[in-house]
Amino acid sequence: MPAGQNQYEFVGLHGRGIRPLWRLVAVVGMIVILCGVAQAQGAFTPAPAQSTSQTSSDRQSGNSTSLLNDGTGTAQDGNSSLNLGGTTTPLHLSSNQIIQILEQSPDLVVEIKSQVADHLQQQGTPIDANDISDEMLYSQIATNADLRANITTFLQARGYVSQDDLQAMGSSVGVAGEADQLPLRSPGMRVSSGDSLLDFDAGVGTNQLRLDSYGQPVLPGRSMSSSSTRMSARDREDTTASADAPKVLRQPAPYNLESMRDLYAQIPEQTTKLKRFGSEVFTNRNAFAVGTGIASRDTPLDVPLGPDYVVGAGDTLTINLWGGLTQTIMRAIGRDGRVLLPEAGSLQVAGLSLQKAEELITSALKPQYRDVQVSVTVSRLRSVRVYVTGDVQRPGGYDISSLATPLSALYAAGGPTSVGSLRVARHYRDQRLLEEIDLYDFLLHGMHGVAVHFESGDTLLVPPAGAQVAVSGAVKRPAIYELKSSELKLSELLQDAGGVTAAAALDHITVDRINGDAERETITLKAFGKKDGRAAIDAFQVRDGDRIQVAPILPYSERVIYLQGHVSRPGRMPYTDGMKLGDVLHSYRDMLPEAAPRGEIVRLVPPDLHAETIQFDVPEALIGNDNPTLQPFDTIRIFGRYEVDAPKVSIHGEVMRPGSYPLSAGMTAAQLVRMAGGFKRDALLESADLTSYDIANGNTVAGTLATVRIGAAVEGGESNADVVLKPGDILTIHQITGWNDIGAAVTIEGQVRFPGSYGFQEGERLSSVLRRAGGMRSTAYPEGAVLVRDQVLELEQKSRDELVRQIETNSAAARLSPSLGSDTGSTMQLIKAQQDEVLSELKSHPPVGRQVVHLSADIDSWANTPADIELRRGDVLTIPKRPSFVLVTGQVYNATALTFSPGKTAGWYLTHVGGTNSTANRKEIFVIRANGTVVGRRSGSWFEGDVLSTQLDPGDVVVVPQKIIGSSLFWKNLLTAAQLASSIAITAAVASL
Repeated sequence: MPAGQNQYEFVGLHGRGIRPLWRLVAVVGMIVILCGVAQAQGAFTPAPAQSTSQTSSDRQSGNSTSLLNDGTGTAQDGNSSLNLGGTTTPLHLSSNQIIQILEQSPDLVVEIKSQVADHLQQQGTPIDANDISDEMLYSQIATNADLRANITTFLQARGYVSQDDLQAMGSSVGVAGEADQLPLRSPGMRVSSGDSLLDFDAGVGTNQLRLDSYGQPVLPGRSMSSSSTRMSARDREDTTASADAPKVLRQPAPYNLESMRDLYAQIPEQTTKLKRFGSEVFTNRNAFAVGTGIASRDTPLDVPLGPDYVVGAGDTLTINLWGGLTQTIMRAIGRDGRVLLPEAGSLQVAGLSLQKAEELITSALKPQYRDVQVSVTVSRLRSVRVYVTGDVQRPGGYDISSLATPLSALYAAGGPTSVGSLRVARHYRDQRLLEEIDLYDFLLHGMHGVAVHFESGDTLLVPPAGAQVAVSGAVKRPAIYELKSSELKLSELLQDAGGVTAAAALDHITVDRINGDAERETITLKAFGKKDGRAAIDAFQVRDGDRIQVAPILPYSERVIYLQGHVSRPGRMPYTDGMKLGDVLHSYRDMLPEAAPRGEIVRLVPPDLHAETIQFDVPEALIGNDNPTLQPFDTIRIFGRYEVDAPKVSIHGEVMRPGSYPLSAGMTAAQLVRMAGGFKRDALLESADLTSYDIANGNTVAGTLATVRIGAAVEGGESNADVVLKPGDILTIHQITGWNDIGAAVTIEGQVRFPGSYGFQEGERLSSVLRRAGGMRSTAYPEGAVLVRDQVLELEQKSRDELVRQIETNSAAARLSPSLGSDTGSTMQLIKAQQDEVLSELKSHPPVGRQVVHLSADIDSWANTPADIELRRGDVLTIPKRPSFVLVTGQVYNATALTFSPGKTAGWYLTHVGGTNSTANRKEIFVIRANGTVVGRRSGSWFEGDVLSTQLDPGDVVVVPQKIIGSSLFWKNLLTAAQLASSIAITAAVASL
């Protein structure tokens, strides 16, 4: 294997097919391994030598510009220490902050990739920096905290972020958390090559990150896993094409008129930060060559070599043999200028032209091989050491191709800095100035010029930029331009800026200038119209520091009218002298269906353009009788018939789609029914009600009610049955009598012979349905029958909700009496606790909708009496079994059910559960009978005993309520009613057992 040849070139087709894939796989794997090593060791392994792109000033200052820290796990820069391997928690930038800084300074991305590639190469993995894509680097930055810490240290050393910035951020940065902050603006912040020497918005040197074309900090705006969402710089550019809609500021207009919106538009003040023209040329370059500063051995030739090319030491020759022998030989010319040939020995070729060298090699090889033809080409060029100094991104020595131009050397050095000149680059050899290069020739005209080829030891010097002028506004390339000559006409500068756009107002060009007294002044070019503007531009001479603003023309047309509303083609229309309304509205085809008979012209009357409205008759305008003359900025508004106090009629009742409908001309009641989808099956076709309204004497509304034979009107059998409707009419279609009772049924459950659902006729009573159900069984307990009715349930629910609302809204202070004394705080707490308890009980027992009925096993005894109630749809009657218990509940020691004992009173049952407790209200004890009736303290007569002397029946419930805290009578009645409602719900559930 020849010395210096890559071993992978011999892997299948010389490695051409596998090398790119191998590199991509290797770099992904090595970055993952590298990050794992960093997490395990706390740092990358130390690099034995610094990158060749590191400047001597960086070495002398003691600031490490290497991304890789030392082996101890501590990255130092003289001001801060970042211990990755110890217990110190490092402060570092978040991923978004780092990516923002890298996007503002693409040179940093190149340097970081180069150092990562160098580190991998030192570990035995030959990785080219070109194989590390931006997305791979950004993904690692987003996911690896150690890598972010190393990059933060690198940015500190290079002056892009200071220790004070990291301390000020505090908890917003760190290993555990990611803070998406805006880019830092520290005193040490570098300025990328895209920034201008002067901040033309502030008049001072800028010291902040570059903003985008809208004056906003550039955020990453990208997905870490897909490059398809990446926003390029070109996507953020301001467009300056003449066909673009003008960018204006819309001020609120007093009327909703398009003409007003156009006139209430301001041309915005220029706030976009301008970039220096040509600064972005050096952001897209060969990452490997720029990052390492040396010429790669694999760099392909990008220029053709003619026969006059003079070969020299370091060039690699490719010798192709064919004929009697087919072979390709690659030989490098040694330092002595000789090339070693097989069978022919060495030949001195340095200093010969390529043609002469080919002839010499051919004459030497032909005697050694029979019938052989020889062709000699240069496959790799020799490199020369060139020094790029001055205001460039990375000054230093670079090994570049012998055919490289000064532009190539500038690319290798990263291009001029923000203060470096783009107009002057001086090529020195020893102390002789060989040439001066103007990059604007290449940037504006694409001309490289006839440059002197570099020789080893040559120097390329980039001095500071000269005079600069900012050009913005209606030009094709708004930017900051460097002046090579102190005397330059404005017309020449505008030509460098691509010229003005078609929307430029040449009579509105302003220049912000620094005068001889070191004060700013604003100059306006004296011009009137396009021709005078051209002459003024040709005569005006620009100076260093000028800010030239070429204003655009007004953003609206001054000869236009507007058409809007109920028309087919709304929008702007050109205005011509003597234009009339008939020239815009020719016929009803220009309008949508059913246009209103009245239209209006909103005119902006000069000189202040205030709005006035002129009405016109649409039918008269179409026939030419009402044809007013139009003026510029007139707005013609046409309304729809249903937009101007729209006439409507309503239909209610038994139709498919009841509601309000627009009243069309001549609409009848039958047409309205058809518009509403026709009759329902339950509609009464015999007659319908039509309510109409008239205005009497202009100040009173008089209503009339008429009957319409709607069935005959819809069928069309009788011509006089239908009526014509008027605006506001209401047509009501009634329902057939008894339609809602079709399919009505009740449910009989419990102790009857045939339980189930039973249909019934209107007016049928409970006894009749019970007989059809076979009557009651012997085990039935009719005294405890429970009848549930939907209407009763709705009433109970409303009453329950109102009771809950009153209890919740009644304040605790209103429940107290002034005679309670000073200890009101504890009393209010007790009241609040009692309120919560009562509400909880009330809400946990929802109403059941029980209607009290008085039944007995002998149906004939109560049939056709007031106890024989009339049934309703959805009624549910439950006949329970005869219970064997009496329930005692409430404030007793043992709330339970006791076995029924005939003839015993409520007091007897109360004593058998232990009696009442201390919180019981013995005066308000009540009994709920099995049929739902309540026996209370005030329900009996004066001659009857108290509640406790009441004899109980099976299924009855004795309720001992809680003593109400507070002396307010209203509050006591509220809680008593709540306790009663809860108990009745419990009784209904007990009766069903």
